[in-house]
Amino acid sequence: MSEENQSKQYSEDSIQALEGMEHVRMRPSMYIGDIGVRGLHHLVYEVVDNSIDEALGGYCNEIAVTINEDNSITTKDNGRGIPVGIHKKEGVSALEVVMTKIGAGGKFDKDSYKVSGGLHGVGVSCVNALSERLTATVYRDGKIWEQTYERGKALDPVKSIGDSDETGTLVTFKPDAQIFTQTREYSYDTLSLRMRELAYLNKGITITITDRRETDDDGEFKTETFLSEKGLVEFIHFLDESREAIIGDVISMEGEKNGVPVEVAMIYNTSYSENLHSYVNNINTHEGGTHLAGFRRGLTSTLKKYADSSGLLDKLKFEIAGDDFREGLTAIISVKVGEPQFEGQTKTKLGNREVTSAVSQAVSEMLENYLEENPNDAKIIVQKVILAAQARHAAKKAREMVQRKTVMSGGGLPGKLSDCSEQDPALCEVFLVEGDSAGGTAKQGRDRNFQAILPLRGKILNVEKAMQHKVFENEEIRNIYTALGVTIGTEEDSKALNLEKLRYHKVVIMCDADVDGSHISTLILTFFFRYMRELIESGYIYIATPPLYLVKKGQKKDYAWSDDQRDRLMQEFGSGCSVQRYKGLGEMNAEQLWDTTMNPQERTLRRVNIDNGGEADRVFSMLMGDEVPPRREFIEKNAIYANIDV
Repeated sequence: MSEENQSKQYSEDSIQALEGMEHVRMRPSMYIGDIGVRGLHHLVYEVVDNSIDEALGGYCNEIAVTINEDNSITTKDNGRGIPVGIHKKEGVSALEVVMTKIGAGGKFDKDSYKVSGGLHGVGVSCVNALSERLTATVYRDGKIWEQTYERGKALDPVKSIGDSDETGTLVTFKPDAQIFTQTREYSYDTLSLRMRELAYLNKGITITITDRRETDDDGEFKTETFLSEKGLVEFIHFLDESREAIIGDVISMEGEKNGVPVEVAMIYNTSYSENLHSYVNNINTHEGGTHLAGFRRGLTSTLKKYADSSGLLDKLKFEIAGDDFREGLTAIISVKVGEPQFEGQTKTKLGNREVTSAVSQAVSEMLENYLEENPNDAKIIVQKVILAAQARHAAKKAREMVQRKTVMSGGGLPGKLSDCSEQDPALCEVFLVEGDSAGGTAKQGRDRNFQAILPLRGKILNVEKAMQHKVFENEEIRNIYTALGVTIGTEEDSKALNLEKLRYHKVVIMCDADVDGSHISTLILTFFFRYMRELIESGYIYIATPPLYLVKKGQKKDYAWSDDQRDRLMQEFGSGCSVQRYKGLGEMNAEQLWDTTMNPQERTLRRVNIDNGGEADRVFSMLMGDEVPPRREFIEKNAIYANIDV
């Protein structure tokens, strides 16, 4: 494309101001989700999304993100640079319009951007409004242009500060302490995961992230560079590194159907879980939508047609269901949509109907070609589907057993459950407690009005390695289902939950603060992630944090949750103090357990969130699967931390 045509496509006149942005600072959660950790990191994603949009248009292939010493963020790209000329309607620089007007941007001009991610024109102005200071530096037209803002308002006009042959945009911003009152500290790992994900979703783009807050022994800053040449194929290998593939290689396609660019990559493995990850314009659509429906339709119809014609189903006495084709499947579906329509609770469910047939056709053609060219792999896949169907029938019987117990009232509850008297689920909480001893202490220390206790015997089944019917046959897991009161499973979706029947809106995992306790917590979390993910996504799953130490001196006592806290208390109490290490919950009496871990006024509960579904899937598979090397590497890297943040 000539420079003249580029200039025509993306200039001052491309910028359209839709409305003011005074509302952003008053209601920030409406624009970035929340003002906690997620919202803080969302600011970075919005600025980076602008650079990714330049890359989608073919104008940018390098993006750099830096966490500065003061927790401010700098992003830089080598795109065209935001236009700086005077905007006809607004009478100020187009850069100032983009930075200070909500809904202003080239994304609304179809000649400038065919598709875009982020909040579709809302993003960077929101970041500006929610930053105590932001500086935008633009390399364009042979010059360097700059403008600085405070809380969304320009301090001075755009000015030229030098000459340069480079093109691109550099933005440095510091989140506003008046808005982000909980924390303004960025997590390198959280940002790094998103940058890696973006590199896989947009092959050929180099994305670098650097943390300038500390250096290693050689005086170097922590930094990573992500560049994917094969895109989703490499993404699949990354997600499935701890699973054993049953076919030769990743099945993939990239193309355009009915005007919709579609990319798909998938592989079958020996696991029993289905792991589908879908994206629209780089946005993770964890609620699915029409593109996911199209993938399932194309997969099921094509594989069923092949399986029927192969004769391998002749001896099967029952019909194959959709679930059977997806057991042990890891797949990524990525589409680019010009005007995406999002639905669902968190606006991450695609509603564009035309996308269903586009993805379905693309997947059908991809699979037909693969099955025809790889008959051995095709046979292995069909055999896996048959085994899944047989296991599903066995699971149906086991599930019905759970269902019968669940729908009963009173006597249908597990014998070990000590229920609470409150009937409103929103006010009720249940503690899943490791062992009968700790369970007994918890029963004595709880508030019987709203706190229920369910002791679990030892380590529950590792669902990552178990077939579905074994999961439903396990007594401890059956007790969890029955105690929670949820009805489970339909013929179409064997793991679907009916949350209307949920008896508690806080499900608290309470285990010992040791290695065994961490293992049991991870086993329980794996079960919830694989079989009750809706509970996590609805914010109902929590982890209790019992103390590690009791420090005493005479009548004076205090608790410590870390070695540093213990040392500070010992120094504060002075010589002659004693330290008790709690090896388990059972070592605390009922009063101590209530004071430290169960009392809503004093305790600390950690809500379990899924910030990145792909990474959570990968970590659970790594920790609870068969492959030892990835697990060892993960533990060695994270051994310093007391918990796994999924």
